[in-house]
Amino acid sequence: MARLTPDRTSGRIASLPLFHQVAGSRIVVVGEGAMGDAKQRLVERAGAIPVGEPEAHHAALAFVALENAEEAAAVRQRLKAKGLLVNVADRPELCDFTTPSILDRDPVLIAIGTGGASAGLAKHIRLRLEAFLPQRLGELARALAAGRDALRAELPDGDARRRAVDAALRPGGTLDPLDEASADRVESWLIDPADEARARIESIHLTSDDPEDLTLRQARWLGEADAIYHGADVPPAILARARADATRHPLDEAPDTPRSGFALVLTRG
Repeated sequence: MARLTPDRTSGRIASLPLFHQVAGSRIVVVGEGAMGDAKQRLVERAGAIPVGEPEAHHAALAFVALENAEEAAAVRQRLKAKGLLVNVADRPELCDFTTPSILDRDPVLIAIGTGGASAGLAKHIRLRLEAFLPQRLGELARALAAGRDALRAELPDGDARRRAVDAALRPGGTLDPLDEASADRVESWLIDPADEARARIESIHLTSDDPEDLTLRQARWLGEADAIYHGADVPPAILARARADATRHPLDEAPDTPRSGFALVLTRG
């Protein structure tokens, strides 16, 4: 199966990341040894029911974990013929989907994938993240979920709610995700969630077409901005780093002063 290598200047990605709800469903696992056991544990951990190839007609996904390359390819072909999406362990060229390395802060899940390039690399990135992400990150997520109705009552406008949450979750904000104590502050934050969400405008002057050359602050601004004002010469790969729901506007429409939310102006030298 041919694989496309994403062009960094196009803004394309190699795979579509998804979190698939599989609890209670059947997933085919054809495997042997430690590799097969690992796939079965993964399926069970997600709440699904591992089944064998004869029960493939009840399933939509399958894992093949066989050492023999020819046997693995043959099993994959049979499962594909039955309409299943198939993952073949250690053979990314035969995979319809790949499995990431998972960092679990329930209900927060962080999935690190390399498109099958290196499972070891994904694992070690996860281990680095494990070292500094707070153990209580899941508590913060649950507290925000519990306060959803209160936030909606305080800020009925959806854009205003999003700006308030973005402001609180910024580095150093009241609910900074990297602060172990943030979960304890959700209740008091809900009393006046709009307090931190002041209108603001920032500018980035690009000196490179490569998004990897963005500074950490610039990358963060792109991920936070509600509205992006940019010239036609700003590369798609840079714009791809912006929030998907951020509105896009021509550069000549950029306001002189902030009106509401967070506006970001992108210019290029």
